[in-house]
Amino acid sequence: MNDAAQFQDDNGTVRFTGDLSLARIGGLTERLDRLDRVRAVDLSGVERIDTVGAWVVHRFAAKHDAPVEGLSPDGKHLFDQVVEADKPLVPRASQGSGFRRVLGEVGDAVVQSGRTLLGLLGFLGSTTLAFASVIRHPRRFRFNAVVHEFETVGVSALAIVGLMSFLIGIVIAQQGAVQLRQFGAEVFTINLVGRLTLRELGVLMTAIMVAGRSGSAFAAQIGTMKLTEEIDAMRTIGVSPMEALVVPRTLAAIVLMPLLGFYSSLIAMIGGGLLAAVSLGIPPVTFIARIREVVPITDLYVGLIKAPVFGAIIALAGCFQGMQVEADAEQVGLRTTSAVVQGIFLVIVLDAFFAVFFTWLGWD
Repeated sequence: MNDAAQFQDDNGTVRFTGDLSLARIGGLTERLDRLDRVRAVDLSGVERIDTVGAWVVHRFAAKHDAPVEGLSPDGKHLFDQVVEADKPLVPRASQGSGFRRVLGEVGDAVVQSGRTLLGLLGFLGSTTLAFASVIRHPRRFRFNAVVHEFETVGVSALAIVGLMSFLIGIVIAQQGAVQLRQFGAEVFTINLVGRLTLRELGVLMTAIMVAGRSGSAFAAQIGTMKLTEEIDAMRTIGVSPMEALVVPRTLAAIVLMPLLGFYSSLIAMIGGGLLAAVSLGIPPVTFIARIREVVPITDLYVGLIKAPVFGAIIALAGCFQGMQVEADAEQVGLRTTSAVVQGIFLVIVLDAFFAVFFTWLGWD
């Protein structure tokens, strides 16, 4: 058994011996308080030291402004950690002016956004290679997984997407009728509902809903698998996580987004037609005939072209964030939130790009 902690005062140099641990310190601190003149602290005779012992020595040495000598490498590492922990925290307000602090936070956000964008581009490349590998080796295609994701992305979303689209169609028709009534042009509410839902809002609102439902589900599922080391196990047995997890989800989102977008547009027009019949007295037959007259087929093409791109972006964002999960379960929630925000942001950015692009083509 190690001896209890002791010390001796030798011409201002305090030499510690024995066991400087919680169980063996005893009344050492009270005896140290009686010392007045201390030039140095020598720990070369210490057989064992723990955090409490290092804390006692550190506070004693700091009180007398004396250097500490004679520690073993392990003891010195422990002592340095104790010294670092004893440093006072510097309030954030004292680290610079408010403007500099805000500027630094903005800079950090920009850097993080750039890294995320680069990571997403790299993940897009990996997904493309995985698709190419599945095409070269059709036996690797997981049909059952794709069908399961069809249900998750599409079938399960029909009710909520339909309800949302129906209400949006009513809102568009109601607000349009209120504004157009001032000019005696209520009939043009049909134009507004038809073109806006087919060209923009049908696909856009569906993409936002899918990002909130399926994008978050992708991130949570893959993130949980990453946390439980299932993905590492897949790699160990020779199964590519990109082919097994990312390809089915991405393919399901790409295929089903045009269908969901078209379904959303139809339901929105039904909602708009219902309000037009009730509020404006426009019969359903007239509403449908007017839709056929005023809505060009290019509006349908625009929505169908944008939809698979939105689906791919949402699936990639969800799977990418899921693959970034590390360390603890808290990361799953954070990455799931990031997947939804990132997916919706990229969808809106791409929608703006498509608006300019199709106007340049003359599809306006």
